[in-house]
Amino acid sequence: MLELAILGFLYDSALHGYELRKRITALTGHVRPVAESTLYPAIKRLEKAGLLMRETQPGSVAAPRHVLSLTADGQRELHRRLAEPARGDITDENRWFTVLAFLRHLDEEGAQAAVLRRRLAFLEEPASFFYDGERPLPAEEVDDPFRRGILTIARATSRAELAWLRETLASLEGGDR
Repeated sequence: MLELAILGFLYDSALHGYELRKRITALTGHVRPVAESTLYPAIKRLEKAGLLMRETQPGSVAAPRHVLSLTADGQRELHRRLAEPARGDITDENRWFTVLAFLRHLDEEGAQAAVLRRRLAFLEEPASFFYDGERPLPAEEVDDPFRRGILTIARATSRAELAWLRETLASLEGGDR
């Protein structure tokens, strides 16, 4: 998801590495902090693949800085990753939020709706963090108050997301934007 975040933020505007790191950290928060030792190798991989380019600009006070921007191939790659997210990008909440943060960059409402439909289908599947054999356990059947708390919070979050997904899909598919 780091590469998707890099492509997405650079699609918005050219940035130097420090600003890019701040934006990615703001998106992923405490869940997945971005270390320089992770970010800069990813930038180099994307640059080597021809998806972004680096331009050196003179610094106003300090040394020159490197500003990163997307190439046309980088824009196409961002669109591909957004239009065809992996299953884990749909099912993992943190990865999903990264996809969602940049989904507006898909120009076609139908393509946006297709991605949202995949998330909707996932959320509508019966699921739990805890099972009795193969049967998902609802919060009401869990005696442990902490596990019941997890399930209660997850249910409320899922309900809110389901309502948003359905409303947004109706807007995208009905042309009410």
